[in-house]
Amino acid sequence: MTFKNNDVFVIDAVRTAFGRAGEKGIFWKTRAEDMSVAVLQALMKRNPQASPEIVEDVIWGATNQIGEQGGTIGRMISMLADWGWEVPGCSVDRMCAGGLTAVGFGVSYIASGMADCLVAGGVEHMGHLPMGYMRDSHPRSEEVMGDASAFNMGMTAENIHDMCPEFNKEMADAYAVACQQKTNLAVTSGKMKDMIIPMEVELADGTRITADTDQHPRPETTMESLGKLKTPFRENGRVTAGNASGLNDGAAAVLLMNGKKSKELGITPNMRWVSTAVASVDPRIMGIAPVPATLKALSKAGLTMDDIDIIELNEAFAIQALYDLDRLDLKADDPRVNIWGGAIAYGHPLASSGPRLIAFMQGLFKENPTARYGLTSMCVGRGQGYSMIWENLNRQ
Repeated sequence: MTFKNNDVFVIDAVRTAFGRAGEKGIFWKTRAEDMSVAVLQALMKRNPQASPEIVEDVIWGATNQIGEQGGTIGRMISMLADWGWEVPGCSVDRMCAGGLTAVGFGVSYIASGMADCLVAGGVEHMGHLPMGYMRDSHPRSEEVMGDASAFNMGMTAENIHDMCPEFNKEMADAYAVACQQKTNLAVTSGKMKDMIIPMEVELADGTRITADTDQHPRPETTMESLGKLKTPFRENGRVTAGNASGLNDGAAAVLLMNGKKSKELGITPNMRWVSTAVASVDPRIMGIAPVPATLKALSKAGLTMDDIDIIELNEAFAIQALYDLDRLDLKADDPRVNIWGGAIAYGHPLASSGPRLIAFMQGLFKENPTARYGLTSMCVGRGQGYSMIWENLNRQ
């Protein structure tokens, strides 16, 4: 393949294990900055041709930018990683897609010629900083977003069920069971080993362990067990903890370069950026937004869904995934979709989930050298969708 000097490439993508939020979580005594530092340092260690001196910015997603995730965490983590004072940094918030937006901004940054190399990613410590923590919504927020359900992501999923009764709870539960099964197969086959950066951490009881395995997957999940779960967002509802993503802690990072810099350093990239699109919808049904975002990204790339060989769709809720796939003319069990499982099993630590999708895409591209194009897409609280299309550089 022949590429231009201003083509934007993913050189590498890594993440921490994803822990459960709360005192039983593996990162309960670990700060968000330290999870971020681990992935920054890993990128340099795994790519010795690169060095902090060539990183021209760190663009870091964080949804709750307060406490340990405040104070422009994107700037702080490069210094905490011992990269010195010369590496700038900033923070980005697009809720669930904060990290994917950080990568998108980084791609644009490089494509415009403003930088040759940077790091983008995100972190979320939902155990220390829960959703909505210390948020002060404008008095008209409920009015402009439609009603109070727009503030509660579980309620937005129930709203999609209302809008689309053809997708019932049994279908959502079946999708969740399939996700857990795919995840278990990927984990037991060692698919996560190359992307997860082990961290030594202290648990709530003082025990020290190496955190190198995702904590959230439940391979024992069955239709029967899901059928017994409560519907916390609505009496006799359809959304449960079993067919929704979890509350989690984690960090993920992506090393981006243009063609000129990768050639100069003798680095072989893994993925080429093709297109990006963001879209917005009624906040009360925010989960449908990946559909218009993906259609825009495909249009910008001059592609169709038939051209996409691998699809990484963040599963905030099973109903959201069912709707999005259907409206993109895909079946719920399309073999291209979330091949290694998705967020219903791994969890969804908000701003780190987008870079996690890219890490999965990198691994899946390597494993599938006949695949050419891949899609990473997410729904976003407040009614947005974010999609990016990538080209596989491992093609044979």
